[in-house]
Amino acid sequence: MFVGGGVGTALRYGVNVSFGRLFGTAFPYHTLFENVTGSLAMGLLAGYFAFRGEVSETLRLFLTTGILGGYTTFSAFSLDTIVLYQRGELGMAALYVALSVGVSIAGLVAGLMLVRQFS
Repeated sequence: MFVGGGVGTALRYGVNVSFGRLFGTAFPYHTLFENVTGSLAMGLLAGYFAFRGEVSETLRLFLTTGILGGYTTFSAFSLDTIVLYQRGELGMAALYVALSVGVSIAGLVAGLMLVRQFS
């Protein structure tokens, strides 16, 4: 899986550099692009795996956890949210979205505050 992660990370780096040169860095266009394209790729792969099912577990993990995990973790977040939604667990899906976004932002703020406190 780490090889797939390396491929995904290299792709992300390429997008970051290219978008920085093309659009500047005032708005995170690169991250938006990575999140949207990574989620699209995850949807295509998950749909293919669900309806075709002819792919080995190793290849599935290489593509999803490896490449897409290195490219963007937002794709896994998107898939988890939709799986909850499709199971009819709307409250859990909403809670997952709210907690993932809210607690992740709070964690980042806490990390920044801790570093500032001890610097």
